[in-house]
Amino acid sequence: MTGTSLSHAALDRFLRPKSVAVVGASDKPGALGATLLTNLDRNGYAGAVYPVNPKRDEIMGKRCYASVGALPEGVDVAVLAIPRAGVLEAVKGLADRKCGGVVIFSAGFAEGGEEGLAEQREIARIAHEAGMVVEGPNCLGLVNYVDRIPLTFVETNAVPPAGKRAIGIVSQSGAMAAVLGTMLLARDAGVSYSVSTGNEAASGVEDYVDWLVDQDDTHVIAMIVEQFRKPQAFLAAARRAKAAGKPVVLLHPGKSSAARESAATHTGAMAGDYKLMRAMVARAGVIFAETLEELGDIAEIAVRCPALPSGKTAVLGESGAFKALTLDLAEELDLPLADLHDDDSPLLRAALPPFVPVSNPLDITAQGLSEPAIYTRCIEALLDDDRVGTVFAGIIQAEPITCKIKFPPILAAVEGRTLTKPVIFAGLDEGAEVPAERIAALRAAGIPWFPTTERALRAVTRLTHWAAQDLSANDLPATPLPGLADVHGVIPEYRSKELLGPLGVSFPKGGFADSADAAVAAADTVGYPVAMKAQAAALGHKSDAGGVLLNLVDAAAVREAWTRIHANVAAYSAAIRLDGVLIEAMGKRGMEMIVGAKNDPEWGPVVLAGFGGVTAEILQDVRLLTADLTQQAVEAELLKLKSAALLSGYRGSPALDVPALAALIVKVGQILRAEPSIREIDLNPVILHPKGEGVVALDALMLVD
Repeated sequence: MTGTSLSHAALDRFLRPKSVAVVGASDKPGALGATLLTNLDRNGYAGAVYPVNPKRDEIMGKRCYASVGALPEGVDVAVLAIPRAGVLEAVKGLADRKCGGVVIFSAGFAEGGEEGLAEQREIARIAHEAGMVVEGPNCLGLVNYVDRIPLTFVETNAVPPAGKRAIGIVSQSGAMAAVLGTMLLARDAGVSYSVSTGNEAASGVEDYVDWLVDQDDTHVIAMIVEQFRKPQAFLAAARRAKAAGKPVVLLHPGKSSAARESAATHTGAMAGDYKLMRAMVARAGVIFAETLEELGDIAEIAVRCPALPSGKTAVLGESGAFKALTLDLAEELDLPLADLHDDDSPLLRAALPPFVPVSNPLDITAQGLSEPAIYTRCIEALLDDDRVGTVFAGIIQAEPITCKIKFPPILAAVEGRTLTKPVIFAGLDEGAEVPAERIAALRAAGIPWFPTTERALRAVTRLTHWAAQDLSANDLPATPLPGLADVHGVIPEYRSKELLGPLGVSFPKGGFADSADAAVAAADTVGYPVAMKAQAAALGHKSDAGGVLLNLVDAAAVREAWTRIHANVAAYSAAIRLDGVLIEAMGKRGMEMIVGAKNDPEWGPVVLAGFGGVTAEILQDVRLLTADLTQQAVEAELLKLKSAALLSGYRGSPALDVPALAALIVKVGQILRAEPSIREIDLNPVILHPKGEGVVALDALMLVD
């Protein structure tokens, strides 16, 4: 069952075509249509091929058709290797001929201005009405490696996976899809399909990912995406992949891009497009790669190893310095290492000479050169240790003679054994002369080989975290906000608190006042000392305008403050007219935090939490959380903040009420899930008190459509 706009039957026909039309066919060397025909011929395509060229009767021994209208009805796929000017008319004709799908190489559509965008929209309309798949425009085409069908203008030898586990590639960039495919094939990793989606007029990355999830010949999905055009469809496909045990690995350029919309709150400023996307996509079970190299590394481990990295890693090495470097890197990456010692690791202890202590990372020194069997014994002991989830060997390779000593005993450790844990091999000495047959032997045994340890450990970490990820959502109902229909735009503090307070968000005792007399009455009710805060929708940052006055001790101080606060705001901006002031009780000190939320029209709600106050936007020690996390998961996320030590009791200070803060975050998430019209909520600062004493939000601001 597909959650995308295209049926799997339509994509089956498109990606496994039994007939192909080449519009713009040619035999001129270098022409797109010529390369495409040569690709099909070189790879032994057995289906019907229909060249279309009005100036030729025959090309490469195949009858030529004068136009799209002359084609037989029901061709599975037509590839348009023609200039943009002829594309729209060709698409119309192909729809009339009941063609199953179209690949459009030409550029100059949505990326080329208003006229091109209008033509692309018309292509999409025709495709949807005809139930026709369109890949592109502005794409490099596709390669079905399983059936050796290369519908691309890049010269391709479509090497089938031949029984190996395989990676499906989905990329908006055709060039990067080709580069990634080259990288993986050079490592002898299986590739099943490679699709470049280009401008995505009528099919997008979400369609192909959703289809690949159900393909038995695809085990890992590697993606390069610059923009998700249908976020909810992609999230649904990604969750299906995670449930099926198929890792989706994503490289997403765009960390530095500016937000699409101006932000009215701290939350809006910090929850920019890339960060919001990343939080939502990671929550759906997608693994993020930071570089193209890392994308290939993660995909290779995931497809080559019989089992994925999980649990805790054990590192086998031959150097004390490497041991120290690995400890540093593991801490930086948050890679969990198995805790192994002499007194609790009898198998490993028995595998080692007396002068080598059990540790993790393990330094066997240069003993392997004189006693190669130590590699076999140590790896076998680690594979048989239930505390170890992944075995990682960081080996000095040096040159062919050293490789001849070390590689065979490492291989011997896995021979005749059904591996239930991954074994990863990484060299310490990039550039060492390693015979190709040694690397091939490791790979054939299900052991990935890497030229350096750091990149391999980074990939292992990503996959270990993926294996540990819990996609469980809380079962709390969405919480509607009564009175929301009556407000729009920026909602000032006093109104935001009136709306949020009844739902359990804790604020200081206080009251709104629209005159000096009302301010005194409110202060008398609250009890001195009090704070006075200016209130207006246009006054987002009150302290900048002198709009907050503290420790008012009596009625006279309140009256004087009323006059002063109006003067301060008028001096700050004569255009701002105050609704009045908010009088609140002064509270006890605590840790300043921020809790906010943003409802993106495409991605949905996300909650931001972290250390707050006036420096929140500068320090940005925050976590972005999806609005469906359980309280336990929220607490775990809070303890990942850079300054999390302050929450747990630092240098004798009391541990803070993290459960109460987590409960507030969950509550804000419930509200956002129920009210898509709320664009932003900002609670800053939220004062976090010692454990058992709760949280209080001192300020509140909302932005409502």
